[in-house]
Amino acid sequence: MERKPVAGSIRNRERSKKKFLDAVGKILTTKGYAGLKVNDIAAAAGVDKKMIYTYFGGLDGLMDEYIRSQDYWSNVSAEAGMPDLSDGGKALTEAMLLQQFDFVASNKELQKLLLWRLSESRRSLTKMTNLQEENGELLFKMISDPHFGEHSQDFRAVMAIMVSGLYYLNLYSEVNGSVFCGIDLNTPGGREKIKKAVSFLVDKTFENL
Repeated sequence: MERKPVAGSIRNRERSKKKFLDAVGKILTTKGYAGLKVNDIAAAAGVDKKMIYTYFGGLDGLMDEYIRSQDYWSNVSAEAGMPDLSDGGKALTEAMLLQQFDFVASNKELQKLLLWRLSESRRSLTKMTNLQEENGELLFKMISDPHFGEHSQDFRAVMAIMVSGLYYLNLYSEVNGSVFCGIDLNTPGGREKIKKAVSFLVDKTFENL
């Protein structure tokens, strides 16, 4: 009987935390990162601003958790259970790149975060980059490095171009226009051409390295 108030308190805490995280996303997409102030976030969440310090330790802690929850590569983990890697990770590499392409396109909040990261130096955004690198390093060391051996750095270079290129195409199509190299990125047909190109590049990379 004594556990019910405790369980209720935990649920209330999680609900309040979600309200804060949702408020950050709403402000980011409507007002931009300049609007991310403690008072504005609390007002949008409908929760006392003191709870930001209670739950997250402050605005930076709130931003850390928000950014971590949004980014695709920060949530990719080599410890989540690996699929069949008998192909050296080819199928996994292709799947992750295609998932990134779709994930960024569908997540307007993440698009704002990526633009913010390019325009301002901020501790939370640096942590996002570092977490991406840490997770990427795990995947490289566990999967691609053993497969490619002396060509592992070449594979990393190809991945750097592909990951950043897919980020850019999504941001470009959202912010400045839809046509890039004659391909309309805001149409199903155009996006399918990009996906086929990704599959082709992954195939050739594994074939030639």
